[in-house]
Amino acid sequence: MLSIPASRPNAYTGSPLDRVSDRRDDEAFVAAALADPAALVTPVWRAKSLLRGVESGAPEAVLLTRAAAEAVLMAGGPWALLGLRDGTPVFAVDCSAAEDPLPLLPEGFGAFHDLRAVAGLLPPGEASMLAHARGLMHWRTRHRFCGVCGQGCEPRSAGNAMACPNCGAQHFPRTDPAVIMLVVDEDRVLLGHSTRFPNSTMYSTLAGFVEPGESLEEAVRREVGEETGVRVGEVRYHSSQPWPFPASIMLGFHAEALSREITIDPAELRDARWFTRDEIRNPESAGFSLPRVDSIARRLIEDWLESTPA
Repeated sequence: MLSIPASRPNAYTGSPLDRVSDRRDDEAFVAAALADPAALVTPVWRAKSLLRGVESGAPEAVLLTRAAAEAVLMAGGPWALLGLRDGTPVFAVDCSAAEDPLPLLPEGFGAFHDLRAVAGLLPPGEASMLAHARGLMHWRTRHRFCGVCGQGCEPRSAGNAMACPNCGAQHFPRTDPAVIMLVVDEDRVLLGHSTRFPNSTMYSTLAGFVEPGESLEEAVRREVGEETGVRVGEVRYHSSQPWPFPASIMLGFHAEALSREITIDPAELRDARWFTRDEIRNPESAGFSLPRVDSIARRLIEDWLESTPA
């Protein structure tokens, strides 16, 4: 099978932050970072990010100064140190408890939007920082209690870990690995129409979560077989993409088809088909649409298309 390298970075990658994981437990360092007047804060409200320029088609992240974020920080929501950007501390804070967070912010500082709607338009690095903040705040707001004994947990490591004062258990942010794969049969690829998007014409790559005790290659073969009945042979890694919607890492592959007949799992797919290169180049004329431009699914398809002779 043709080895297809990643042509360019995926969305939500390329963070400009030094995560300073070795200094998160240094209380003096964290206190100084919090008190630094140059510190920056990215607020998260009900999984949405603070942006401006969305209406004009030129979105950019809004990072508040420490002073501008004072009301948000004093509201008492979870916060965490994301890292340093050129030496400047960058924090995330969740303000989801507020019914309307905008009065907590200086006037004209933007509005909260779904990151997925604009990630492909953001300047390099910004989507990665916002995704980092979104994923970490999702974990903080949903993992307040110890999974061992049920006691309320306390934040540690500048908000990047939780500790149980009762049983001593330590809890860290979880990331669920998921494989996503473009199955290739010579000059055709296999795409599916998910039951999750019944009103869409989108056909996308197949994907699924990795199960305990399973290699990534085994997960690729199992998921393709379960969803379409197609048998897969060689599996080649392409690239990965953080996907904090809410807490995944997408591990992308190209996979060689060993069989062609399709038998779909109706619980997962409404349809699955083999598509030619011409159909992929002209999806509208073929009556379907491709995945969104910020997704690794789209990158897997585009890199296959660009690597294949016309």
